[in-house]
Amino acid sequence: MNASIATNQTILVVGGGISGMTAALEAAECGKQVILAERDTSLGGRTALLYRYFPKMCHPTCGLEINLRRLKANRNLRVMTQTEVVSVTGQRGDYNVTLKISPRYVNQNCTGCGECAKVVEAEIANPYEYGLSKTKAAYLPHAMAYPQRYVLDASIVGTADGEKAKAACKYSAIELDMQIETVELKVGAVVWATGWKPYDAAKIQPYGYDRFDNVITSLEFERLADPHGPTGGKLLRPSDGKEAKNIAFIQCAGSRDENHLRHCSRICCMASLKQTQYVREAYGEEGKSTVYYIDIRSIDRLEDFYQKVQQDPTVKFVKSKVASIKLHEASGDLVLHGVNTEGYHRYAEQHDLVVLAVGMEPESNGIALPADIVTDSSGFIEGSKDGGQFSAGAASSPLDVNRSVQSATAASLRAIQVVHKTSASEGAR
Repeated sequence: MNASIATNQTILVVGGGISGMTAALEAAECGKQVILAERDTSLGGRTALLYRYFPKMCHPTCGLEINLRRLKANRNLRVMTQTEVVSVTGQRGDYNVTLKISPRYVNQNCTGCGECAKVVEAEIANPYEYGLSKTKAAYLPHAMAYPQRYVLDASIVGTADGEKAKAACKYSAIELDMQIETVELKVGAVVWATGWKPYDAAKIQPYGYDRFDNVITSLEFERLADPHGPTGGKLLRPSDGKEAKNIAFIQCAGSRDENHLRHCSRICCMASLKQTQYVREAYGEEGKSTVYYIDIRSIDRLEDFYQKVQQDPTVKFVKSKVASIKLHEASGDLVLHGVNTEGYHRYAEQHDLVVLAVGMEPESNGIALPADIVTDSSGFIEGSKDGGQFSAGAASSPLDVNRSVQSATAASLRAIQVVHKTSASEGAR
């Protein structure tokens, strides 16, 4: 990439999930030059890995497909994948940015034919299935991936598999000698749309995520329910492949807890309510979902969805913070222990699968942010002291898809104001 395309009239958006795409598109469609930098191999973020949205229960294609069409049609927007921000220096309206681009080992000649994957034998844990399955070391990230190009895992570069992949490609798309690149840019404003990551469930010791195969996270359950996921949409428990028909959903797994995440992650309640409907769709009246909760936080139009789930006879609500989970050796089931605070009686309930509604923490907790960036006590980005850098979506606070898009639009407008004022002040000189 030629660094000269970027000036102090350019807006840099960091992160290519639904928030980053929205912020970048809104600015580009207002006539601003935008660079969208995503450190992963494709755009879409965690939204692309959802089976369905709540409350309408529609698929991610509803939002992502139209954004991808807008993105492809806009000449003001340049997408850079596998790109990380190394540093941001300078001041509002005049930032110097260093980007690091990791090699994909596949160039723009790729047609997505998949011939390279056919000849490669090595497999890796599928990064888009949260480790629930494996994929070839030459792979297309997922069905909605943009760019629609294969990726070669670095582990097969310099091996016979790498050479096989190169020989199989008819379009000279495999470049095994790609190296890390560093690019210097000048931009006027920065939007941080770095998204969120699930809290490490293994840290919640009483729930045994790292001890019991049949304790999984809500994100992993989302992939199980997806027909394009590792089980073809069948709700199978990991330990033995048995159909999971009696499922426990544990709320606030890591959230609202001084020992883990202090904040409420907002989306967890609705995510679990949505997932109880996956169970109903899979098994009808035979499926049973039990939601263990402190309180259900659904607001506005989401309250209607909650009331609908409450009326579902296959869904049971237990007001309790689960104290511990034990393994039932004979069946491989899990027994949940705790106290139901409605009546204050102890329970020991057996389930064949446990789903933890893990909390959201900002992805930026693992990123070296500029010194000027202000974050809250949980690490969510509030913006920069000089008023030229902004946060969008789940980088700013725990938000669902709908509110993330609203947040991203607002951040984009603020960034446009910065470069507009920069242009106006230069013109007045």
